[in-house]
Amino acid sequence: MSATVLPPETAPPITVHSCPSCSHWLPDGTLACPDCQTLTYGQYLAGIAAEAQQLEQQLKWPEARDRWNSALQWLPPDTRQAESIQQHIAQIDARLKAEDDTKAKWKKRLGPFAPIALFLIKAKSWLLLAFKFKFLVSGLLYFGFYWALFGWWFALGFTSLIFIHEMGHYTAAKMRGLKVDLPTFLPGFGAYVRWYNQGVSRDDLASISLAGPLFGLISSLACYGLFRYTHREIFLVLANLGAWLNLLNLFPLRFMGIAFDGAQAAYALSKLQRAMIATTLLLFFALSAQGAVGGDLVGPNTVWTFLIVGLGMVWRTFAHDTPEKPSTRSFVYFQALVLLLGFLMYLTPVPTH
Repeated sequence: MSATVLPPETAPPITVHSCPSCSHWLPDGTLACPDCQTLTYGQYLAGIAAEAQQLEQQLKWPEARDRWNSALQWLPPDTRQAESIQQHIAQIDARLKAEDDTKAKWKKRLGPFAPIALFLIKAKSWLLLAFKFKFLVSGLLYFGFYWALFGWWFALGFTSLIFIHEMGHYTAAKMRGLKVDLPTFLPGFGAYVRWYNQGVSRDDLASISLAGPLFGLISSLACYGLFRYTHREIFLVLANLGAWLNLLNLFPLRFMGIAFDGAQAAYALSKLQRAMIATTLLLFFALSAQGAVGGDLVGPNTVWTFLIVGLGMVWRTFAHDTPEKPSTRSFVYFQALVLLLGFLMYLTPVPTH
């Protein structure tokens, strides 16, 4: 728990013998200049007012009342400023009394359940904090969902793969100065990062979209490295699954209202560039299908994912949403991801059982 931090109290002022405005000599205890009516301790009073207002913003009304009350001893009682502070203190007293009356009323209504209600009110800030960081709550639920199905090793690895993929989008959007939320997980489906398109170019849109599969490729390669080092099959499964999911995310069309990463990135590509990527995907499909005929170590996902994404890109080739100036950088980025993810899937054959 964090301690309540109050603003430091202004140290008592030294005795003033010279008017801050007209330099008239003042005897001890003078609170206002008799010549120009300037408040002798005006600067000190301004500091007290700032402290009291800060406490009010933090809803610390009793402390704020004490600060305002401490200012009265440095003000002549018949001044407009003293009257204004007294009225403000009366308003704070009325607010505190109303709060006490409300608490007493609810304690009477709730009877023995009053302590429970008081605890829930105090816990409200913690609940709000939990909802504010909903990515933590949803992430734990996501982890628990897959733990229940496949064990905690797989759940930890799979949740990490999804998180790293989404952080790719988050990082790329942040680097471009865009407002972006932390990932939200959807158990049984996937995750998403909400970012706010503030007039980005098609090239930037492609970079943000492809950053997810790029981070996913890196995390999948890390799983493959762990497999080679430990020879534990779980890491082979995660490497293959990560490569497959990130390749599937390059699907270039919207499906049931979902805009895959490839659908966003394709806006920066010309018809020729789309056709070249489609050709690469279909060649991978042909090679994967040929390998699948001779053995059982090439999973069916390897074959059909290339075909599905490739046919989607063929369809997108004939769409009328190509840019006036296609992005060579986005094309190389997209094509490299297809090649590297395809090669990683080839390196990580998983038995069909």
